[in-house]
Amino acid sequence: MVGMEPEQGRVIDFATAAKAARVTAAKSARTPVRGADSTEPRLLRQIYGEILRDERRDQDRSLEDVARTVGMSKQYLSEVERGRKEASSEMLRSVCDALELPMEQLLARGIRRMTAHRTLRTTGHAGVELCAA
Repeated sequence: MVGMEPEQGRVIDFATAAKAARVTAAKSARTPVRGADSTEPRLLRQIYGEILRDERRDQDRSLEDVARTVGMSKQYLSEVERGRKEASSEMLRSVCDALELPMEQLLARGIRRMTAHRTLRTTGHAGVELCAA
């Protein structure tokens, strides 16, 4: 079926438009959204990345500043923060040192976030327990 958009005078093939909308919806359904409720457990690299990004932002520091201090590219640090790259323990230590974040605190925050996420997944709600991370 073909129609016309009155404001723009363009001819639209509604079958093609509907197919494009279905493809877009399918892609967005496969793309995880940060903070969305998920039944899948998060990866450790995602949790550590979130913690490092939160700490960097709390200090009002740029990716470029921290990456330069550590000696890595800002693109790589960005991918670590987004949980797309698995940083080695040496890299994690270097980023923690640059942020003056004790490695033990990174590990403890990671455990708290994993526990909070697991509680949310199994019960369906966060309950009254507050887990700071």
